[in-house]
Amino acid sequence: MVSEREQISKKVAWIALVSNLILMIGKIFFGLFGGSEAVFADGIHSGADVVASIAVLAVVGISNKPPDKDHPFGHGKAEVISEAIVGIILIIVSIYILVEAILAFFDKPGVPQYSALIAAIISYIAKEILYRYSIKQGRKWNSKAIIAIAYDHKGDIVASLAAFIGVLLAIIGNAIGWTFLLYADAIASALVAYFVFRIAMELVKPSVDVLMEKSVDQDLLDGYESTIHEFYQVKRIDRLRAREHGHYKILDVRLSLNHDLTIKQGHDIARDIKNEILNKYPDVGEVLIHINPYYIEPTQN
Repeated sequence: MVSEREQISKKVAWIALVSNLILMIGKIFFGLFGGSEAVFADGIHSGADVVASIAVLAVVGISNKPPDKDHPFGHGKAEVISEAIVGIILIIVSIYILVEAILAFFDKPGVPQYSALIAAIISYIAKEILYRYSIKQGRKWNSKAIIAIAYDHKGDIVASLAAFIGVLLAIIGNAIGWTFLLYADAIASALVAYFVFRIAMELVKPSVDVLMEKSVDQDLLDGYESTIHEFYQVKRIDRLRAREHGHYKILDVRLSLNHDLTIKQGHDIARDIKNEILNKYPDVGEVLIHINPYYIEPTQN
């Protein structure tokens, strides 16, 4: 049975795919025939977004699968992989757009048409709406795949805004005879590349951290520690580690309990601690607890 989380993830990805496809066609068309390098570059960016949306759709179903024999800790990192794929695609696109922008400076600048300006405005409004919707759902469901889509939309927002300003300045420059402003479109294209690259790095770095199993923030570790210390039987926390595994976290805990407790008593305490953490922190998917015997060292006379 498909979970609500998976249904929402697929819905967000499909909306992104269809909208990016429409915007790609529109921006490439009006960029070419409207004479705007910036709008055309933004259209190429949307083309990369189409590929990114397909990549997210491909892994959403995988990431929500329960643990199995081959993947005992679950499939959560599939979302991290999709996040990295989106980031890498955007890095490649940013390099392409930057190269095209630089080459545009060596050609005689054209005069963008109003159609290119309108295309940039429509793209900005559409992406603002899509970003707000996607980031809300991504945070609600703690989905790195949806958040990756949201950041992708965020990149389009700044790219479309840069394209709009560049086209507007070029049109104004042509109207008042300031021909140097015609290069504003190419400059805007370079800015698009910069903003796309920044968004790409915001996706790639966290995904690398998760794949390298970087520890969670200290504030979270402090919270887990406080929850464990609520159990008076815990004499000492010997080790507490936590890592992200996609949309959930895995905790590894080593505790010291009195050495004279029975195995059943130690098991029951560990079970209660695990359940308390899972109840208090919904984004924790697994808690692994190892029990050590605690001895009071005799005092030396």
